[in-house]
Amino acid sequence: MNPEDRLIAIESKIAEQEDLVESLNQTVYRQQQQIDQLEELLSALVRRMKDSGAESSDEQPGDERPPHY
Repeated sequence: MNPEDRLIAIESKIAEQEDLVESLNQTVYRQQQQIDQLEELLSALVRRMKDSGAESSDEQPGDERPPHY
């Protein structure tokens, strides 16, 4: 293989690697966006569960005796 062919082959491999790295970067970016959205959703659900739990504990406290006692 002459030096010019070798240089072309190396340049081709570098170009392929650059494309692959860019593709992987885009994938990681999209995944991070999804993770951020899921974290926000989870936080909202946790708040909703806490609020729901506080409301239900106000309605029926566990330590009170029923009125028929």
